[in-house]
Amino acid sequence: MIALRPSVLLLAAIACGVLLQPSRAQAQWWSRAPADFEECADAAEKAATREERTSQLTECNAKFAGRRKPGGGYSYFDFMQNRSFDIAGPNPTPEEQKHIDEQYTAFLDSQRRSSIAAAFAAKQQQLQQASLRSEKVPLPVEAPNKPPPPAAVNDLRSRARVGGCPRHSFSCEWPRLSEGIRDLKKALFGSSSGKAKRS
Repeated sequence: MIALRPSVLLLAAIACGVLLQPSRAQAQWWSRAPADFEECADAAEKAATREERTSQLTECNAKFAGRRKPGGGYSYFDFMQNRSFDIAGPNPTPEEQKHIDEQYTAFLDSQRRSSIAAAFAAKQQQLQQASLRSEKVPLPVEAPNKPPPPAAVNDLRSRARVGGCPRHSFSCEWPRLSEGIRDLKKALFGSSSGKAKRS
């Protein structure tokens, strides 16, 4: 019995030393930890300094992903999808996280498909505009009953087509203008042969 006494005393001394030694860690085992973000944020608001409050709110954000809904339950906001998901507790369960990840994959696929469709539509529009620019507009066909223009007018026209006439030159534009006026007269007042018959 005497041999057991020093070892029991030694164990008792060690236990007392451990119990009496001041702990550097906060002793939170006697207080209840916050259950969700809102409780954690309420406790953080009671902090003495602004820096402490900010630090504690950052910890609350790290601990709790979900936010309490007014009607009960929690929601998790995924900023990557800009969408909220209903979850059972203050943090998503592994099944809920899997569902959120699957939805994110579908979201990325949808984004990819819509960007491909937009790029395809833009390319189609560019091709259509390019083909419209490259299409030649057909020149108007002369009426079969129209008498041939005088030789001087033909010379001016051929010079204008070949490029011998400066653009917007009166001498080159006059034949075209006079023909247009003559055609307008015919359309408004009838043919000149009808006038001759009346007189």
